[in-house]
Amino acid sequence: MLKLLPDWLKIGAGAALGALVTFAIYATLNALVWLPAAEKHGRDLEAAELTAATNKAIGELSNAADQARVRRRLCSERGGMYDFAKGICIEPEPPTDG
Repeated sequence: MLKLLPDWLKIGAGAALGALVTFAIYATLNALVWLPAAEKHGRDLEAAELTAATNKAIGELSNAADQARVRRRLCSERGGMYDFAKGICIEPEPPTDG
């Protein structure tokens, strides 16, 4: 059957099929690997920026009592537990994917 088709048609069909397979592979990699990693990286960068801005704002408060009060409130809002003896927030473990 293939002997009846001209060579230029076989080459064109092979190129089209190869392009389709290549597109399918890259689309699958993008959806399953690259995009989730990029989204996580973006969320991590945004969280770091927000934490830096929050710490800067806390540092600009007038006295230590205000700073401690804000730190305790932020800790509880994030789901952490404030250790009064050490003056630090113990953050919960982040959920793992999988």
